[in-house]
Formats: sequence, C-alpha cells, structure tokens
Amino acid sequence: MRQTEDHSRRFWLAYGAASLAVAAMALGWGIFFALGHAWALVGIDVAVIAVALMSFLLAHRRQLSAALLFSQVSFFVIILVFCLVFDVPNAAAPRVTHIFLLVLALLGYINHQRERSHLQVIIIVLCLVSFIVFSSTHVTAPVTQPIADEFRTLGTWVNTIIAVALLCGGIYVMQLKFAQNLDQARDIKAALTNREFELFYQPQVDEAGKVSGAEALLRRKRQGGGYISPGEFIPAAEQAGLMPALGDWVLGEACRTLAFWQQEEATRHLKLSVNVSVDQFMKADFVETLMARIAARDLDPTRLKLELTESMMVDDVDLIVEKMRALRAAGIILSLDDFGTGYSSLSHLRQLPIHEIKIDRSFVQDAPQNKRNRILLKSIFDIARMLEFSVVAEGIETKEQLLLLQSFGCTIFQGYYFGRPVPLAEFQSRWANDAPPPAEPA
Repeated sequence: MRQTEDHSRRFWLAYGAASLAVAAMALGWGIFFALGHAWALVGIDVAVIAVALMSFLLAHRRQLSAALLFSQVSFFVIILVFCLVFDVPNAAAPRVTHIFLLVLALLGYINHQRERSHLQVIIIVLCLVSFIVFSSTHVTAPVTQPIADEFRTLGTWVNTIIAVALLCGGIYVMQLKFAQNLDQARDIKAALTNREFELFYQPQVDEAGKVSGAEALLRRKRQGGGYISPGEFIPAAEQAGLMPALGDWVLGEACRTLAFWQQEEATRHLKLSVNVSVDQFMKADFVETLMARIAARDLDPTRLKLELTESMMVDDVDLIVEKMRALRAAGIILSLDDFGTGYSSLSHLRQLPIHEIKIDRSFVQDAPQNKRNRILLKSIFDIARMLEFSVVAEGIETKEQLLLLQSFGCTIFQGYYFGRPVPLAEFQSRWANDAPPPAEPA
C-alpha cells in the first residue's frame, strides 16, 4: 500500500508540475502575441492559463480524477477551436496544434488505467478521431483568423517540440507504472512460493452466543515478524491479475481446514466462509475445480460458504447465475457480501440463487445512534425475510449494536465484540480443543 500511495503522490506531483508548466508556456505565448497585438490569440492563451491553474488547484486538493477529466475536456475544446479558427495550414507552415490531441489521448489512457470510466474512453476516442481528421484534411471553420506567417513559422517548431516532449513524458509515466505492476506481481508470486500467506479466522456466532463458524481472512507474513493486512497487498494483486492465484490458494487452505474440522466432534458443525473475487469466480473451470477439491477431501459441501461481492453484478449476470446454481445444487452455501454498498437491486436479488446476505459494517456501526441507518437496517431484514434469505451482520463492536440487530431478527453475528481474526492455532485453542495440522505449501 505504501508503494501505491507513493506512486499516486508522484503522479499527483507530476501532474501539478505539468499544469504549472502549461500555464507558464501559455503565459509566454500570451505575452508574445500581445506584443504583436494578436488579441484573439491572447484570449486563447488566457483560457489555457485558466484551465491549467484550475487543474492544478483540483489536483492540489487531491481531486486528481476531477482535475484530469476537467483539463482533458477543456483542452480538447480549446485545441479544436484553435485548429479550426487560427491554426489554418498553408504553404508557409503546416498545422501542428492537433498534435496535442495525442498528448490528451495518452493522458486519458493513463487516467483510465488509474480509474476506469466510460467518459474517459469517450474522450480518448474523440481525441484520436479529431487528430486523424486534422492530420488528413485541411478542414477549417467557416470564419477563420489565420495566424500570421511570422508567428506560424516559429510556432510550428516550438509546439511540435513541446508536444513530442509531453508524449515522451507520458510514455515514461506509463513505463514506470508498468514496472511497478511487474515488481508487485513478482513480489506476490514470490510470497506464494515462499509460503508467506496465512489464513486468519474470525468467529461467527449464532443467536445463542455459540460459535457456528468462521470467516477465513487472508494475511501476509511480514519479514521480521508481524503481518501485512490485505489492504496493503490485495490492490496490487488485483492490478497484477493475481487474484485467481491467491483465491485458489485460499480455497485450498479452506478445504484443508474443513477436512480437519470434519474429523472432530467439537468442530464438525462449523461452517467456513471464504471470499471469492470476481476474477476467480469468472474462471471457466471455477466450479469444476472447487467440486474436485471437495470430492478429493470427502468434505461436506454444506460446511463451505462462498462470499460473493455485489460488484460481480456488473458482469455477465446470466453466466454468474448459472455458476451459482451449479454450486447451490452441490450444497455449497452462497452469501452476498457487503450488501447495500454495490450494485444489487431487488431484480437481481430475486434471480440470484443465494442463501444469505451479509450486511456491510457501514450499516451497523452508527445504527444505534443514527435513525436513518436503523430504518435502512430494518428494511434490509424485512426484504431478507420476504425473499427467505438468512442475514449475517458484520462489524459488531458493542453490545448496543448486538441488541439492536437481535431485535431486527438477525441470527448470525460477526465482529470484534466476539473476537478478532486470529491464526488457526489460536482459533482452535479459543473455540476448539484440538491443535491444527501444519500448513501445506502453496
């Protein structure tokens, strides 16, 4: 996570510096044109300075996505107007301002890698199409004010050099990002090979206060002792496309734990919840691989619970439902995780073959003090009852929260109030009597 934060800070600093550089360049051209009494061009440069400074202020406030989109749209319009009205090609000098459209497209691509959006894709396409049109034709506006040839000759060289320099800078930023992703991918692969990952187990408690199961939570051992939280390596694994590999290891460990629990009377009833990422779930052989694992260890599939996030619903819903039905038919319990924070709708809930929903901790934390949260929370339980879903509430830290959830009819609870996530050995010593088996290699 620190590497990601450092990269984001470097990107913010680079973007801020580029905004100030563009403002300085526009100021220089503005003074140059003012000396030549080309006031229309001075007006364009004032607009460029205003956009650059506003972008810098947005970036300085850590609103980087807003700054990037604002600057791209604004500069796209300015370049379009400049090409159609002022930068009219002639025998003395070609049109060159349109080269900056490639810079905008590259900037848009870099931003799209940071935070994907349909708007960003549209901007990229518009920039590229406009560049092609201006490169291939002499299209102009019905009314033009061509730049004087003495300005155009100098401007052709200066603007081309600046545009190429900006393109090189953008390529360098992309190379840094690619190198960072490659390093993170190698680091995570090495951690899997070196058995640096471990599952922690957080108890889940029923209405009688007895442990009915646990959620398996991934941790990474830190060199020199201690553990690295998922928030520090999961984002890197997602960007590197390694979530299926991590998830496969987690499911393997989970099945091993269930096989161990199944051998003892004291733990035979426990269910184990495992988080499954969308990339892992959408693998073509996910269902077959999981069923083979269960069969190999002769597990009771009703003891395994898969927690699927609402974000999966933005993908192929029909394929997801088909896979979920196959898993449910095999006896595996399906839970919709972080309910209320993603893309679920009543229409989705009706067609999803799930057994339970898991309420996100954000609904639980302030519920005793926040009337609106209490109303929303009660509505979720009412919907669950109508659709015949069980409900798991996570993030419970106080008795007040527990009593409120019990009054709504909640029957499965999870949170620090009952116990923090702990290694398997500690889980066994606190909630069972048997020592766990040694960890298997990844």
